[in-house]
Amino acid sequence: VNMFRLRCVNSCLRRLLHGGTVNRDQVLEQLRVCSTEDQVFDVVGKNKAKLTVNHVSCAVRMLWQFQKEKPDLLRTVELTKNHPQFLTLRVLAENKIAFTEDSMLVDMLYSFLRLNVDPHDTLVQQLVSEAWLRIDRFPMASLSKFSICLSDQHLQHSPLMGHITSIVDQKLSSIDDARILTTLMISMSSLVSARLRDTLISKADHLLDTMDPSHYNNPRRVVQFLRNIKYSHRPLLEKCNEILLCNIPRLDAENISIILGLYQSLQFNNCDFRLAARQRLTELIDSSTDPFSFTKLFVALAPMASSETRERLENTALLLADELSAHQALAVAEALEEIQSRNLSLLNKIGSVIQKNVDVYKPVEVARITQALFLLHYQNPELFSKLRNILLNFLQRSVYPYEVTMLTRVLSMLPCPRLEEAVISRVEAVVTQCSLNDLNTISFAIAKWVRNDPSYRQKTLGKYVRLLQTLKRCGHERLQTADQLDLVLEELKYISGEWFEEMLLEETMVTLQRMMDQINWINVSELAFFLTRINHLCPPLMDRIAIVAIKDIDKIHHSATYATLLPFSVLNYDTAQADELYDLCIQRLTPHIKSFDPHLLVLLAYSLAVADYFPEEVVREIFTIDFLGKLDSQLETLPDSLNMRTRMRLMELNRAVCLECPEFQVPWFHERYCQQLQKKGNGIVSPMQQQIHKMLGEVLGGINCVRVAVYTPYFYTVDFECILDKHLQLLPYSKPNTVEISDRNKVQWGRNSLENISDELPPGAQRVAIDFLDSKSYCKNSHHMKGEALMRKRHLEILGYRVVQIAHFKWNSMELSSRDAWKEYLKKKIFREFSS
Repeated sequence: VNMFRLRCVNSCLRRLLHGGTVNRDQVLEQLRVCSTEDQVFDVVGKNKAKLTVNHVSCAVRMLWQFQKEKPDLLRTVELTKNHPQFLTLRVLAENKIAFTEDSMLVDMLYSFLRLNVDPHDTLVQQLVSEAWLRIDRFPMASLSKFSICLSDQHLQHSPLMGHITSIVDQKLSSIDDARILTTLMISMSSLVSARLRDTLISKADHLLDTMDPSHYNNPRRVVQFLRNIKYSHRPLLEKCNEILLCNIPRLDAENISIILGLYQSLQFNNCDFRLAARQRLTELIDSSTDPFSFTKLFVALAPMASSETRERLENTALLLADELSAHQALAVAEALEEIQSRNLSLLNKIGSVIQKNVDVYKPVEVARITQALFLLHYQNPELFSKLRNILLNFLQRSVYPYEVTMLTRVLSMLPCPRLEEAVISRVEAVVTQCSLNDLNTISFAIAKWVRNDPSYRQKTLGKYVRLLQTLKRCGHERLQTADQLDLVLEELKYISGEWFEEMLLEETMVTLQRMMDQINWINVSELAFFLTRINHLCPPLMDRIAIVAIKDIDKIHHSATYATLLPFSVLNYDTAQADELYDLCIQRLTPHIKSFDPHLLVLLAYSLAVADYFPEEVVREIFTIDFLGKLDSQLETLPDSLNMRTRMRLMELNRAVCLECPEFQVPWFHERYCQQLQKKGNGIVSPMQQQIHKMLGEVLGGINCVRVAVYTPYFYTVDFECILDKHLQLLPYSKPNTVEISDRNKVQWGRNSLENISDELPPGAQRVAIDFLDSKSYCKNSHHMKGEALMRKRHLEILGYRVVQIAHFKWNSMELSSRDAWKEYLKKKIFREFSS
């Protein structure tokens, strides 16, 4: 009996083992042990009749994984795509779509797109269609990957992406993976409402706190989302920046380049990140020896590198230039333009690569190339002629307003006697769809053609006038029909120039006042900055800005206090509400002094000084050795224009503190800097200032009673100076004037100019500073004096001067239309005002 039972057990075991062998998926096992594409294709070729959906999905996934693991330069996607067995996989995948599981369906679509299967291929279209039918039951991970596939096919604005956005809106609370959320955020960024935007930001903020901080792609995607929706949410940006900063040692040149580009788009300058990025990129120089990695490194590092490092980078670029691809040459050319390189050998090499590949570029890329080479003063008429023809051909076919605008603007840079009809017809075709900034850009291009057209004086301005009138009409209609302040401010962000001021500014101010009830704590700083930039004093808007900022000061990010206060100090808008706003903003920013970027804190402190505010904690922080050292390091990474502006503002702040707050005991350490500025200055004076100088000589009884272009302590330059004794009688100078106005309208300084102010005066005598104030000292829409002119007056009075200010509009008025009237006006300003 026992022997019988044992035989039964053995028989059962044999059947079980045999069955297990039969049920094993040998094809799947063979695929999983493959280590190359050829091995995968070999398995596929030998088992065509046996391949199931699982086999096809696994094979396609592995083919992409092999490519993904290779460096970009070593990838062989085209070889894989053109392999005969790849076609087998595509046919089988298309035939078995209905039997594919949800997640497998999305994975296959993702892999096929990564392997460069054309989005118009029937396989891709059927996979997308099937996915749409199942989309409501997709898990969030599959939905996220599917959204990437749609973005790859440029379907960000499609109804299908709208469906995904709706699903995310409904199920957002269930998402607990930062990678899934941030991927979805980027894909649907063009479709999110303001409400969903705020909800996504709140959710992302929470998930960033709970995720592994080494996953730096998540905060990078958040920053990309903010860039896509053009929303600089400072608290979230700073949180992302902290995570990215911790990951700097793991970032390569490509990632750093992407992050710096995103920051630049959002106007987010973080000193710590830029310094750490520069250090990391410098470390990567030796290992970046191939064209791909070196191009990424060059683009990111060159604009913020020292002169020695730049020279080293340019030398390496020269060696690699012949190996660069068309798009790598474009990237290097733009970087060379940004750093204003004068390396002719490198420029010629890059130009040669571009010329060989000029036919492969897209319209916007041709525009970027043309602009970069033109601004680099590249000398190659043949290439520019070809670029011009390509630009015209692209323009004639373009239907996108932004593209027509860019191509028109770049065409206007190139030598051309007149405006082509092709340009006119394309502009007229899209002009009603153009933004305010596009309209302004096109007007700037037309103005160039008007100036350069040799025939426009002999003929009526016909085509130019007609087009400019159309631009004006479209601009007015766009403003009059606008109903969202945020969209208007976005279009106005970079707008400037004479055409805008003359044609659209008045209507713009009407529109902004019409939307005053939409001013809130989010957009208040942007509106304030716009008013400062256009130099336009509008009391109703300024009052509304003050009311909103005062009410919601705790919601406004501390760094935004700078832009919010700027028009009040620059435009000298001094009301009771403004005083309250200054006090509240100072309270808001003071606890966060240490977190300000150094250059921004200097600019903020200077704007406060213009308005006669000197918060002690801010001043003492700026004038410490540690802060100034950090500022110096940061300035090395900033563009030259911002670098010079910040240095100038630091000097002016230093001067203001020394003069107005001696109790702070801040030393004056800009003597040498100012002397260098004096040597570089061209000393050009206007004809009106020459006229005043001659008049003063006659009014004051001789040229020896007036001095011109006098330097004071702390390096103010007084246009004209004279001395009145206690009886208001003029005192002649004991030394001959060491400054003259030459025939070429330039001031010629002698060696003793700086000593003028230190000449001893008789008891009771008074120095008089006579300053001519041109249009830059006043708001553009009124005779309201700006803050800097008033601060200058304060400082000269502290230095012992009585200040006479001559306004340009008064001097040029009908009231003063004769020589005698001018003389009488000068006498009154100098003598009567001081005697009263």
